[in-house]
Amino acid sequence: MTQSSWPLKQSAGKTRAKSSQASLQVFPESDWELKPLVTIPDIFAAVQAGHVTYGVVPFENSTNGSVVFTLDCFADRHALSPNIAVCGENYLDVHHFLVGHLPPNANTAGASRLVTAPPESTTAAPTSVSALSNSSAPGSGACTPTASEPHPPKPRAKPVTDLTHIRRLYSHPQAWGQCSAFLQTYLKGVEAIDVSSTSRAAALVAKDETGTSAAISSEIAAQLHGIDVLAASIEDRSDNTTRFFVIRKEDFELSKTPLPPKLCQSDVGTTKSMVSFMVPHTAPGALADVLSAFRAAGLNLTSINSRPSLEEPFQYVFFVEFEGHRRVGLDFHDGMLNWSDEDTAFAQDKFAKWVGFHDDALSSCNLRARDPKHKKVLTRESEDREWNEKYGEKGAKLIRQTVEDNVADYEHLKKFALSV
Repeated sequence: MTQSSWPLKQSAGKTRAKSSQASLQVFPESDWELKPLVTIPDIFAAVQAGHVTYGVVPFENSTNGSVVFTLDCFADRHALSPNIAVCGENYLDVHHFLVGHLPPNANTAGASRLVTAPPESTTAAPTSVSALSNSSAPGSGACTPTASEPHPPKPRAKPVTDLTHIRRLYSHPQAWGQCSAFLQTYLKGVEAIDVSSTSRAAALVAKDETGTSAAISSEIAAQLHGIDVLAASIEDRSDNTTRFFVIRKEDFELSKTPLPPKLCQSDVGTTKSMVSFMVPHTAPGALADVLSAFRAAGLNLTSINSRPSLEEPFQYVFFVEFEGHRRVGLDFHDGMLNWSDEDTAFAQDKFAKWVGFHDDALSSCNLRARDPKHKKVLTRESEDREWNEKYGEKGAKLIRQTVEDNVADYEHLKKFALSV
């Protein structure tokens, strides 16, 4: 049995963060050693230093978008993790709970009172503070219409008790945007404090003797810290999902530590790759020139993100994901970017970095696009036309004959939801 370790973005101790849950789907505890770490940069540093074999980090959420802390680590502006590559992805359904202390003399019907051992001591300080709105009256039960949003969305959940005693909220920054309807309806004006993880947020609430703080966390964290569930499933959307990347060093030996079965790469057609690059922000059409290279190579782009480069104001590092493997033969060169002669060295140094490739995990999670209207519809005629354009008349006929010879097997496999 291979014994290795991977870091999780969670607080120290026995608490469990979302990254932990995502990791356990890929790395079973029976085969892998868990090494809890606190922040996303800590995970990148541990993988870069070789202290662990794999790292699991959140990359984007279906409701709140990209996780900028992870993008900043991939940008690697100070060359702290130059050899990190993506080797897998996993999707996790995310459900948030409001946890804290019931108000004095509260009606506890429907509330979950969970008594366990006292939580372990934690000392990390909050990372930032903000306010959920300008209102000073929390718990109104109604989200106020505004000129820009005359019909604000209604929260999916209701609290099991009055929340007017809550004065502070702790959570990871990603959680606020995923629960905005609930927060704006029931916790207007409450101080919102960023911490390193949702499990860390629950630990802070457990230590608060005043009982006036709450956390957006998980039911498991509430159980571990002996606090109450004040509202369940407060996320804005029932399909709230976070996508996680599995990272490793580019030069590590697979022969010594094989990929877990869920991460074994398959053919080019089922993989996704990510590259990062910079463009001269003063050159008209510079970004369009780069993106046109993907189109010319017949590659489907699945996402594009950007973060400030910190080289110059308003200059950005771009991250592009596309369907395919590094073997597709898409060669990046500074000629794509129309750099000036004196900037050629800078272009060669900063332009392109293969961040890694991995299997597309969407099909294994039974996720579907929210808007099927834009899904590509294939017909026999459109397939023949596309094959003729790509492979010529002789190649198209060979492909069509192969399909016809194997269509019975294909239809049989479809009954069992198997991919060919």
